[in-house]
Amino acid sequence: MSAINLGREVSLQEFARAVIACGKDVSFIAEGEMGIGKSAMLKVVGAAYPSHIPVYLDCTLLDLGDIALPFTVDENGTRVTKFAPNGRFQLHHGKPVIIMLDEIGKAMKAVKNALLPLMNGEKRIGDAYLHPDSIVFGTTNKMSEGIGDILEAHARNRLCVLPVRKPTADEWVEEFAINADVAPEVIAWVKQFPHALASFTDESQKDNPYINHPGRAGQGAVVTPRSLEKASHIVKMRTSLGEALTISTLAGTIGEAAARDMQAFLTIADKLATWDSIIASPKSAKLPDDPVAKCIAVFGAISRVDKDTLDPFMDYIERMEGPWQALFAKSIMKSGKQSFCITNRKFKDWALKNQWMF
Repeated sequence: MSAINLGREVSLQEFARAVIACGKDVSFIAEGEMGIGKSAMLKVVGAAYPSHIPVYLDCTLLDLGDIALPFTVDENGTRVTKFAPNGRFQLHHGKPVIIMLDEIGKAMKAVKNALLPLMNGEKRIGDAYLHPDSIVFGTTNKMSEGIGDILEAHARNRLCVLPVRKPTADEWVEEFAINADVAPEVIAWVKQFPHALASFTDESQKDNPYINHPGRAGQGAVVTPRSLEKASHIVKMRTSLGEALTISTLAGTIGEAAARDMQAFLTIADKLATWDSIIASPKSAKLPDDPVAKCIAVFGAISRVDKDTLDPFMDYIERMEGPWQALFAKSIMKSGKQSFCITNRKFKDWALKNQWMF
């Protein structure tokens, strides 16, 4: 039996598992640092319940009128007031819904109170009840970040608040970045600088220049999974932007320290053999000559390779040292491309010959 660590932080995937397993009866709140991917859990939960309607609500933008509005009806000769739910909750379809209350801790107190019946076992908005199979969960930031997130005691008592940790560099790469078409240069940078996704709650990271440090004066943009995804779009357009503007826009997205370090990666990446030259002449195309370049080349291949180019790329990657071959094989098997890899003769032969690496 595994050791029990009461009060530990869970991963994003563990949080999603809890919602998928128990979300019909318990409303879970993910409490974690900004920009780590909490909002993306709606997609993960939705994939487990394809017949449900996913509903995203940014609670910071809600007012009382956005939840339910009064109307009057005649009952037994007496005019009475009822409350009709806003159409954004999608209850009018008569189907189960998955409602994610994003940033619930930043909502106005009156809005939070109005949403409590929704999060409680009664699953009610105004006078309307959700389909009994519906799921309601939410997200909020850590109070220690000092950005205004509060869940009062009476609200917490109706919920299960789970502390959610930041994904590690490997988790971010394997569970998100590869399948989200993040630029290979950004992925390689994170692999080489894993402390870019460290948490401010770790005392050893107090001098980390990349991450958010709540309360530190003058701090601008920082590295988070969210800002790395935005940086990816900039990196992909660096030829059009030019070097100076690329660095400026990266600094405004992930901070100056990270932007300067990533600049070195981009310089190396731009000197690598082109994808076309690798596919055309895999046994003679220039090999990268240092670990950073090899890392960029591997993740660049993962983003570009398809069933028609896997054969020549296997000829190319087998000219590299074993660990880089293993990184390619392990990473692509965790991507959406594993279906054509497992039917490819060269890939299967490589896997059988190198099964000791797994």
